[in-house]
Amino acid sequence: MTEQRTAIVTGSARGIGAAIAKRLASDGYAVGVVDLRELDTAETVAAITKAGGRALGVGADVSSEEDVVRAVAEVAAGLGAPTVLVNNAGILRDNMLFKMTQGDWDAVMSVHLRGAFLMSREVQKHQVEAKWGRTVSISSTSALGNRGQANYAAAKAGIQGFTKTLAIELGPYNITANAIAPGFIQTDMLVETANRMKVPFDVFLEEAAKTIDVRRVGQPEDVAVAASFFCSEEASFISGQVLYVAGGPKA
Repeated sequence: MTEQRTAIVTGSARGIGAAIAKRLASDGYAVGVVDLRELDTAETVAAITKAGGRALGVGADVSSEEDVVRAVAEVAAGLGAPTVLVNNAGILRDNMLFKMTQGDWDAVMSVHLRGAFLMSREVQKHQVEAKWGRTVSISSTSALGNRGQANYAAAKAGIQGFTKTLAIELGPYNITANAIAPGFIQTDMLVETANRMKVPFDVFLEEAAKTIDVRRVGQPEDVAVAASFFCSEEASFISGQVLYVAGGPKA
């Protein structure tokens, strides 16, 4: 890159988001580290700056239009106009359909889908002005259906349709939009799932690995390398795609 570009990664205080933020920083981007509380972004920001990169932590609820407008403006003022966006923020409210509350449904839809919509709409202003941009949204293999995740599966499937539409609408402005659908990735969020199933986390991981073709669970860095590629100059002719990072074929 001739001049430093700025990226925003939502939900980047930990897990997959943190790994993507660090990877993009190592690729040369200044990174807006966005999470629900600014305090929680400190570790990711510190890791980036210690490695010689530029980062800014911003607290924002991506499901709030007011928060999103403020967060993007803060990043633009502090690091430069953001032309790369990674929609990673997400929550789990797993339950079987007959036990799932409207609150469980609405919370997941708000963070995953409304959040991706609001962030993408705000950042595209800078992308269109620059006549260059990359938007990467994190979906999931759960988009194909997963027991106990009607809300999460619907949201992640929605991300894929949203991504393909962004690719169509923003393509004429030299902006690409792609999605990554991770499979079983070892993150703190999975601890919640193991606890819900009343299974020790190490046993949970061991059993999961047996079901994956490459016989290991994924790591956040496995997703980060895919995001790095989609955000690169080399990926300029790839748009509207969903890449399953799952240790085996998914469709």
